[in-house]
Amino acid sequence: MSTFKQLAISLAALSALSGAAHASDYYVSLTGSASMLGDSDNDGVFSGDFTTGEGISIPAGTVLPDGTPVGWRTEFDTGFAVSGALGKRYGAFRGELEVAYQKNGVETHQGVSAGGIPLASEDAGVLITGSPNIGVTVSDLVADGQGNLSTTFVMVNAYYDFDAAGRLKPFVGAGVGIGFVDVNYSPSAVPIIQDDATEFAYQGVAGVAYEVSPSIDLLIAYRYRATSDVSVEASLFSADFEVENRSSIVEAGLRFNF
Repeated sequence: MSTFKQLAISLAALSALSGAAHASDYYVSLTGSASMLGDSDNDGVFSGDFTTGEGISIPAGTVLPDGTPVGWRTEFDTGFAVSGALGKRYGAFRGELEVAYQKNGVETHQGVSAGGIPLASEDAGVLITGSPNIGVTVSDLVADGQGNLSTTFVMVNAYYDFDAAGRLKPFVGAGVGIGFVDVNYSPSAVPIIQDDATEFAYQGVAGVAYEVSPSIDLLIAYRYRATSDVSVEASLFSADFEVENRSSIVEAGLRFNF
């Protein structure tokens, strides 16, 4: 066999091996999760003078000036999250681009106050300028947990895979990105906040991969994922709020290596 032919065969083999090694560095992962969204202290201020409706101890026409603090606490139901990621390995390290969607329904609101005054026992008419008594307390109105908080995340993540024997491969990671957040607070079908915002997002991850085959890994992980406080405006009255968006996520999924 000529030297040229040997060289051509060697180059072809090296190219094939190089291509295979390069291809195996890449992966796609798909996961589904249970999302436990933490309680939110919704801290806000009136963005203009607010005139109350008819309360019980608070008379109609009471003026709360611009800048008066207002807020309450929101609890969420367990929700869900789904994600997909495209990544590449660099030895024990991995980098990936992830897109995820997360949604949690509202369980209840409580502890409504304005200007440091608890409003729970007031007639809910106090929240609506010009309203008479409507026969329902603020506490009863907001306790009905209609609405949800949802976020679409676009994240850049970095991981470290521990060199463990066998098919189990522990890993840790972290990521930063952007969260597109939609806040819908509508207790008793009353739209209190219906707004969206774009916020800085971050997360930390710890989990383990199980090698089902050279091309497929089973993933189980815990993920703490959050955004900076979400800046939104109220719909029922003129006020600006900061809504907390922090979740603990337990996920499972598959990673396809190619």
